[in-house]
Amino acid sequence: MSKRDYYEVLGVSKNATAEEIKKAYRQKAIQFHPDKNPGDKASEEKFKEAAEAYEILSSPEKKQRYDQFGHAGMGNQGGFGGQHMTMEDIFSSFGDIFGGGGFGFSGFGGGGSRGQRVNRGSNLRIKVTLNLSEVANGCEKKLKVKKYIACDTCNGSGAKGSGGHATCSTCKGSGQVTRISNSIFGQIQQSSTCPTCSGEGKIITQKCEKCYGEGLVQGEEVVTVKIPAGVGEGMQLSVGGKGNAARRGGVPGDLLVLIAEEEHSELIRDENDLIYNLFLSFPDLALGLTAEIPTIDGKVKVKIEAGTQPEKILRLRGKGIPDVNGYGKGDLLVKIHAWVPQKLTSEERKQLEKLQQLPNFQVPEETKERNFFDRVKGMFE
Repeated sequence: MSKRDYYEVLGVSKNATAEEIKKAYRQKAIQFHPDKNPGDKASEEKFKEAAEAYEILSSPEKKQRYDQFGHAGMGNQGGFGGQHMTMEDIFSSFGDIFGGGGFGFSGFGGGGSRGQRVNRGSNLRIKVTLNLSEVANGCEKKLKVKKYIACDTCNGSGAKGSGGHATCSTCKGSGQVTRISNSIFGQIQQSSTCPTCSGEGKIITQKCEKCYGEGLVQGEEVVTVKIPAGVGEGMQLSVGGKGNAARRGGVPGDLLVLIAEEEHSELIRDENDLIYNLFLSFPDLALGLTAEIPTIDGKVKVKIEAGTQPEKILRLRGKGIPDVNGYGKGDLLVKIHAWVPQKLTSEERKQLEKLQQLPNFQVPEETKERNFFDRVKGMFE
């Protein structure tokens, strides 16, 4: 089943501001909240769908990529780094936009595990430089990433041994405290993060001696990144869960892979097309020849007809870069240039002066009268 357009899910336009997107998500989340629709699986799926749309559209980087490539270009960026989105993910990640951590319904930010705060690790950014062949064919890169990893002594908990934790006495393990006040509209229930345990529901009584209670240590990991064909300079891919580990067993951040392109020695990239400048001497242009043209996959032979004019462009279809969304491939454009020698021997000059006087070396009047648009059209014939 194909995904719906994220803007359609939230009911906003592509020009919507960050505040309008946030407001629209809040309205959808309240409408389909599980506490308001108990047992309704359809509402729960719409609640998750709205959260996924907000995750993408609230991030300037992800929104820019989605606007450019749609769902096909998101790779594994959607749905909390490509992982299955749970209700706990949504509550822990987006609960703060509702003010004080609660909707005003009993189930969100109240008691139980939903109210507990889940720490999230920070994202990492790394640049990968690709050659033209890797860009055109896609590739797999193994990247050694220095980052924070879970402490192997305490398994990321931050506590020493199995008895190093205790339930928070302030929130009784819920991670949140609730305050009820009276108003002209009746009682209002407001939930906020527990100030004692910072929303974790438990406190450390004995800290791990290796990580000092953080649950994190410096380390490194080799991450395999699959790069699709057709990526370009400045694009960014996201590998979910491969960023810094989170404090005390939370959700790790993402690894953001920034694409850079290595300049090719002969071919120039123009979006999905490639350009090759072919320089030929006057005799070659006049007599014609078979020229070898470099492509991504090796050299090909191209016939240059006798009498070919400078500035003519030959189009080799399908010899360019694949579209990142799979919509075909670009072309290789061979631009013909006339190479004029800058130095001549006396004998060469005499020969050219003789040719200069011959009838076929005179510019025809009709050629002189051709206008600019005719000449541009002739370049692509």
